[in-house]
Amino acid sequence: MNQSYFYLDMHTHELEVPYSGEGRRIRVLLPKNYEQDVERSYPVSYFHDGQNVLYSKEAFSGYSWKVIPTIKRNPDIDRMIVVAIDNDGENRMNEYSAWKFQGGLIPGISFGGKGIEYAEFVMEVVKPFIDEHYRTKPQREYTAMIGSSLGGNITQFMGLAYQDRIGCLGVFSSANFLHQEAFNRYIERMPMEAPQQIYIYVGTQEDDEADKSLIGGNIKQAYVSSSIRYFKDLIRMGHNVDNLELVIQTDAEHNEIAWSEQLGDCFRFLSRFWYD
Repeated sequence: MNQSYFYLDMHTHELEVPYSGEGRRIRVLLPKNYEQDVERSYPVSYFHDGQNVLYSKEAFSGYSWKVIPTIKRNPDIDRMIVVAIDNDGENRMNEYSAWKFQGGLIPGISFGGKGIEYAEFVMEVVKPFIDEHYRTKPQREYTAMIGSSLGGNITQFMGLAYQDRIGCLGVFSSANFLHQEAFNRYIERMPMEAPQQIYIYVGTQEDDEADKSLIGGNIKQAYVSSSIRYFKDLIRMGHNVDNLELVIQTDAEHNEIAWSEQLGDCFRFLSRFWYD
């Protein structure tokens, strides 16, 4: 078991997004003694919605994922490098959706379709930059992708599209029901290339005004049903159930408070086979 440690150093970079030509803030948290343990390399956990990951003062909801306190309170979690990739604000819904959403309850509403390009940015720009400038373990089994809500959607998509390079997924409160039919078609024709460790979380009270403006029906049930469908599809693909963790949390709502409470368990599950 690791002794108690915490992140002492944070580096900030701005990387150009190929499809927009604009810079994107990427922050890198390094574990204690990174500069001293020069022979040691580390797994990497990549987070979408980087503004919501580190500090509550900049988080959308006013409450962050509490990544640093989580690791400080859980010294048994393996040391890792954490990479927080900022979202693009008003273009977030476009980037985190691999497919177009059109229609819904409001005539003319449309978003999505930039997810494939965003995924390429993460895997062809961000990850190579991190692997080049930091002492990482670049192999797929030491590479985790974590996201919530639409960030969970793009995490699911990337976990399929980049199976050869991503070995661990943390899918929190995915709003995949917004693109359920398109995702179903995609996963149904996708062969399993190699085992992955996949942590799936959803609460039973997940809905908000944004969801209600897009689709009708029981949105709380839609979140739960979509997560269960994803879990079953992964098994159908050939994933061993021992490599999957499905958590359905009673009364949990759709926010960073709920996600932060599960983050320690997520880290612990994804890192089960990480070795020094």
